[in-house]
Amino acid sequence: MTEDQGKSVNQVVADLGRDIGDYIRTQRATAQISLRQLAKLAGVSNPYLSQIERGLRKPSAEILQQIAKGLRISAEALYVQAGILQERPGGPVIDAVLADPDLNERQKQVLLDVYESFRRENAATTPPADSPTEE
Repeated sequence: MTEDQGKSVNQVVADLGRDIGDYIRTQRATAQISLRQLAKLAGVSNPYLSQIERGLRKPSAEILQQIAKGLRISAEALYVQAGILQERPGGPVIDAVLADPDLNERQKQVLLDVYESFRRENAATTPPADSPTEE
């Protein structure tokens, strides 16, 4: 690896740290939780959480899970932001169906099939946003 390649890899890691920090800060602000409150909820120190938010530290998956719990958001969302997981197509409805322990696999698949058919039907009947409408 050349020195330039090493710098770009280091830059990518630094950018991921900043991205996850910005995301956590935004989620915290949206939830109207102070840095101190989130640190306590997540079981991490106030300075450590501050360093994560400023992009100076890249948290482990375990710490991200604790932060997600404190923010009451999906740990998967934080993992995607941190570059640990790739974003899956689907969204919250599909995630909820797949995560439901009270449904068997056949029931989950039937629900997802119905959901996708509704989405396809709506997509077919909704005009594109930039198309002119008749008056």
